[in-house]
Order: sequence, then C-alpha cells, then structure tokens
Amino acid sequence: MQRDDPTLAEGSDEALLRAGFGQGADFASILLAGLSAPLARSRILALRGCLRQALLGPEGWLGAFADPSADVRRDALNLFAYVELEDRAVLGAVVARLSDEDPLVVDGAAFALGEHLWVDAVDTLCAVASGHEDARCRESAIAALGAIGDDRARPAILAALEDKAPVRRRAIVALANFEGPDIDEALERASEDRDWQVRAAADQLGRGED
Repeated sequence: MQRDDPTLAEGSDEALLRAGFGQGADFASILLAGLSAPLARSRILALRGCLRQALLGPEGWLGAFADPSADVRRDALNLFAYVELEDRAVLGAVVARLSDEDPLVVDGAAFALGEHLWVDAVDTLCAVASGHEDARCRESAIAALGAIGDDRARPAILAALEDKAPVRRRAIVALANFEGPDIDEALERASEDRDWQVRAAADQLGRGED
C-alpha cells in the first residue's frame, strides 16, 4: 500500500500539525487534548500549535514547565521567552526551572527570564552564574543578568571574567549595562585576555585599552 493512500488513518502527530494551522473548535480540541498525549513529541507539537492558536493561558504554561519530559520543558521555556505574559505564578515557575536536573532546561529558563527582564530572578540567576557545574548554564545566566541590568548582578558578572572563554565573552557583553570604576578596570584587563574574542568584545565596548 502506498504511503499517500487517502484511506490511511491520520497519525496523531499529523493531526496535531494540521490542527496547529487550522481554525475552529475541533482543531482547538485536538490541540488541547494533545497537551496530555503519551508521547513527548506529541505534547511538543500540541504546545506549539496551542501557542500559534492563542490557546495557552497560565495553566497551560505551568503544566508544560512541569512536564516529566525534559524535551517538553526545554521547548516550553524557549517558546515562552517570546510570549507577552507577565504572570507572577508562571514566571515563578520559570525561576524554579533554574534548578532543573537537565542543563538545557536551565539554559532555557535563563533565556526566558532574560527576555522577560524578570528582576525577581536576579538572585537565583546569580547563583547559577556563580555555581552551576555546566558552563552553558553559567553563560546563559550571565546573559540574562546582563539583559536585566540589576546592580545585584555586578559581582557575579565580574567573577565570570575568570570563567571559561565562552562565559568570559558573555560577561563582557553583559557588562555593557553597568558603569563604574570596577567595570572600567575589568574591561581594561579583559582587553588583554588570552582569548581574542574576549579581547574583541572588550574593545567593542570602547572602554578597554586603545
């Protein structure tokens, strides 16, 4: 039997994909039901479709952030980064994901918090930036702290200039939102960093050595 035989039953993923671009109550029902589908891939497709169809409220996001699959949690956080929803409970759940066991979930949470400029996350982001064992998480936390620009992050960002090269580069960019003699001194030192990209980043800020 050919794969494109019109008599074949539509698979659940195909139905979710189609519903994500459809209109009407029937499509909405398929997507909402898909949020609790047994397969993580199906739940991701449902989540994306619900977002596209404006079907996700706070409860939907809270459920996605608490999903048993790290893949779903990561996808939800990266999608939420671009959503205009300033709900304290939802953003609090994003902060909680900074302690997730999956580093890429932590990375996604930091990214989302930076995009939302969520000041209440600063202390937790500082802890990730200073102490997480995965450099990707430290880098993402530094990026978020730089975007938020709260002065409480100053020590963590300055300390990141002693981290691995990708984290140091991110710290230089983050320092663009801070001023003071300590920042100028840090950028001056960074202009002589052993990593050329760190040096270039410091020079681009215009506060390193000429």
